[in-house]
Amino acid sequence: MDDVFKALADPTRRSLLDELFQQDGQTLTALEQRLPMTRFGVMKHLRVLEDAHLVVTMKVGREKLHFLNVVPIRLVHDRWVSKYSEPWASALSDLKHHLEEEKTMEKVYEIYIKTTPEKLWHALTDPQLRSQYNFGVGVTSDWTTGSRYEGRAPGMTAPIVEGENLVVDPPRKLVQSFRALWSDAVKKEGTSRVTWEITQVADSCRLLVTHDQLREGANSELYGGHPMVLSGLKTLLETGQKLTTPGSLMYA
Repeated sequence: MDDVFKALADPTRRSLLDELFQQDGQTLTALEQRLPMTRFGVMKHLRVLEDAHLVVTMKVGREKLHFLNVVPIRLVHDRWVSKYSEPWASALSDLKHHLEEEKTMEKVYEIYIKTTPEKLWHALTDPQLRSQYNFGVGVTSDWTTGSRYEGRAPGMTAPIVEGENLVVDPPRKLVQSFRALWSDAVKKEGTSRVTWEITQVADSCRLLVTHDQLREGANSELYGGHPMVLSGLKTLLETGQKLTTPGSLMYA
């Protein structure tokens, strides 16, 4: 977490995060035009933010886009913010803002977990393990391409989330359509897409989660829980313990 605090200590880097808060998925050229410094200077600050995993990049065509990653901030929250401060601190989980010029938007999250790809894949697809970090909701499926999946909370007969497994490539990639059913408000949002990508890095795994095909201004309940879910997943695999933040216990 030292890298996170170091990155946030500089006002220029905080300005870059503010710019991505206002409009996510920006190119280096766009960010350079918003700050009174050279292109090289902006690149140096972005590199620090990337090293702290506060910014994630994605190649789209010939362009390299920069996205704000809120997971490290969520980890700071889970370590030091008490459950009594949760209502105030929960805003940290939704620092990213919708794209201003696109009809759809996407949210990108990155986390490193000290585990193997096989164990991480198992944690994503095993209902009992999934329920321990996913608000108490287990996800069942036969995990083949084109198959259906459903997520149910304890004691509930109807699913609160459902979708189709579009790509199943264990233990590297899982792409799913996503339809939330837990309230009338989220049902109106229709279907979006969530991609889980696992890359082994030395003795750890980089997990990149992309939630896209969201309408501009979509209900934040669809994606706002990802930082807490990923924090819980990391805690479970690295320590064997469950997070006990209020959101984590929602359906437990």
